[in-house]
Amino acid sequence: MIVVRSWIYTVVFLTYTLVAAIICLPTLLKSSWALAAIRTWVRGIMWLARTICGITCRVEGREHLPVGPCIVAAQHQSSFETYRLFLDLAQPVFVLKKELLLIPFVGWYILRSGLVPIDRGGHAKALRKMLRAADAALAAGKQVVIFPQGTRTMPGTSRAYLPGVAGLYAHCDAPVIPLALNSGYLWGKTRVLKEPGEIIFRFLPPMPRGLSRENMLNELRSRLDAQAPSMVPPGRKLPSGS
Repeated sequence: MIVVRSWIYTVVFLTYTLVAAIICLPTLLKSSWALAAIRTWVRGIMWLARTICGITCRVEGREHLPVGPCIVAAQHQSSFETYRLFLDLAQPVFVLKKELLLIPFVGWYILRSGLVPIDRGGHAKALRKMLRAADAALAAGKQVVIFPQGTRTMPGTSRAYLPGVAGLYAHCDAPVIPLALNSGYLWGKTRVLKEPGEIIFRFLPPMPRGLSRENMLNELRSRLDAQAPSMVPPGRKLPSGS
């Protein structure tokens, strides 16, 4: 039954997304309209996930989110968090690889709602460009979302944290809020299968200021990894290596 429900969700999701993207094309005329359209689309996704797949989301630690600009350093296990954070943050701006802008419809909305593009092959020049874009977003009172692991990483999988988050931490005058989550258990990295249960988002207290790059990355990883045992869904085991 889970397999059937997962395929039903996938078909409905793709159809819904295409129809919504076409209907909402006029919202691309203004960034605030595009953001409102994305939020409406995400509410639909949450409804589909809950109704078809039996997946809900619980958000903890909202009190750690400041009013106004901040940097959210989030674990990345599935596409779920890239949707859901549009509902949990006032004005999210994602640090994303620039190739995503080439995706028809999706790329247009990403660009219009605001993002910090990164060129993975650009090195120092790309980092400077990312910092300038992040500065502009934070100055406008927005929340910059970065995935320190760089790509979707399943629970129990060890992956080095990329230096971009440390660059933002050192350069930008904004609190860095770690976000632990467990979407990989139910949503998965790329799989169609969606398992019923509760996805948890847990915002943690801000990172201390003044750490070196190495210490900042180690502290961030330590804080996020420490949440893993308490975020394992019922009936599942913490993967080895966590």
